[in-house]
Amino acid sequence: MSSRSPDELLRIEGIRKTFPGVVALDNVDFDLRRGEVHVLLGENGAGKSTLIKMLSGAYTPDAGRIVVDGEEVRIHGAQDSERLGIATIYQEFNLVPDLTVAENIFLGRQPRRFGMIDRKTMEADAEVLLKRVGVDVPPRARVRELGIARLQMVEIAKALSLDARVLIMDEPTAVLTSEEVDRLFAIVRRLREDGVGIVFITHHLEEIAALGDRVTVIRDGRSVGQVPASTPEDELVQLMVGRSIDQQYPREPADAGDALLKVEGLTRDGVFHDVSFEVRAGEVVGIAGLVGAGRTEVARAVFGADPYDAGTVHVGGAPLRGHDVNAAMAAGVGLVPEDRKGQGLVLDASVEENLGLVTLRSASRAGLVDLRGQHEAADRIARQLGVRMAGLGQHVRTLSGGNQQKVVIGKWLLANTKVLILDEPTRGIDVGAKVEIYQLINELTAAGAAVLMISSDLPEVLGMSDRVVVMAQGRVAGELAAEDATQDAVMALAVSTSPGTAGTAFGTADTAGTAGPDDSPHSNGTEATGGH
Repeated sequence: MSSRSPDELLRIEGIRKTFPGVVALDNVDFDLRRGEVHVLLGENGAGKSTLIKMLSGAYTPDAGRIVVDGEEVRIHGAQDSERLGIATIYQEFNLVPDLTVAENIFLGRQPRRFGMIDRKTMEADAEVLLKRVGVDVPPRARVRELGIARLQMVEIAKALSLDARVLIMDEPTAVLTSEEVDRLFAIVRRLREDGVGIVFITHHLEEIAALGDRVTVIRDGRSVGQVPASTPEDELVQLMVGRSIDQQYPREPADAGDALLKVEGLTRDGVFHDVSFEVRAGEVVGIAGLVGAGRTEVARAVFGADPYDAGTVHVGGAPLRGHDVNAAMAAGVGLVPEDRKGQGLVLDASVEENLGLVTLRSASRAGLVDLRGQHEAADRIARQLGVRMAGLGQHVRTLSGGNQQKVVIGKWLLANTKVLILDEPTRGIDVGAKVEIYQLINELTAAGAAVLMISSDLPEVLGMSDRVVVMAQGRVAGELAAEDATQDAVMALAVSTSPGTAGTAFGTADTAGTAGPDDSPHSNGTEATGGH
């Protein structure tokens, strides 16, 4: 690497890290300067998370050096990292739901007076930090009462309480609306002006030019290039995946057949009302709408996960019993939930066990599971989907987000699902893995399956849908054919029954996410199940 800049805060040289059977990082270089946003870019599984865990003290490198302010350092834990002025905000927030905002900000470092916690000082100091990040949250508020956007700001305030000079942000916009993203970017720019060095990890390429100064690209555990943030997106993609992606949304419409899913008058009091639509064989129908429109709630009701008060669901022409997941699965309906970690996977089980979850009952005879058959089926589907793993026995928790999503979809493929409901199918997934998911959708519809896709990424909805159903305030506001479904047309319908809300709906790359309004009670740091 080049000689040290006088503004350099942090330098990583030749870092290597291996795990059993996997080389996670191999000779990676990276540096960060005072007052800059340095974007760390790479596919899921490229090694980004491993690298930041080196800096946070979660992992120790096998080889290479970490240099802070020109001095080589050893980071053996979170305390070492904090002492060096390094703070990390992970995708899954490190907050205690039952404690107050102030208690979370100063957890383990509460100011004391006469041996007792000085709550007055702690809350006053917390208020100063919260104002600095521009969020109006009472220091005494319980964290569990806050929405995703405010949790993000509390995490930033907590980092500032450590006098962090290096702030690492891992996918901070993944669950924010476009309006919340704008507020976050304003805070990041202020921190940059204050001289904080920011490592910013994102899969949203359009964010790079808007916020970044430099980009380091990691591919297959190696740093393959450092380029200006103004580098065109197609060049960034080529660096990231090692190939060009000619078509971002490679939809290949199949000949639509009979209606496999027909929903009529579906109503759940206070949540959604008189929702009707159908999805035909070989077709992708997208559901679009503002945050809070009821999209996810309808999907869960169709799948039987939640009850409804009126209406009917037919699959393949036959009525489907309501609020009965087993009946839905027996009829050939599958659901890939928006919260893949919380609802779609058993994280501490293996890839093989997760792939076999749906077919476990059908693969059993006289109470005994056909283990050999399950293994062969899991191996076949994992190869077909290109799941990157050390083996079928690898815990699914350790896979990248894109590969976890492939496992969630794969279990429904093994069950020969006829109607697949995809809720936010590419959230938190890099551009290369997204295209693989889209190609998988094409394969499903070409084989005669029906796909219902819910997404807060409006370009994704437009690019991959044969028809678009737009919801607003729990009702169907309209339906558009692919050739009529423009961003303006969708937005006009999405705000048609909710005046004054335009501009709070969609991100350009799944930024609208699961977050509801700031006062929505999602505090666990995972992707919430409601709010669409």
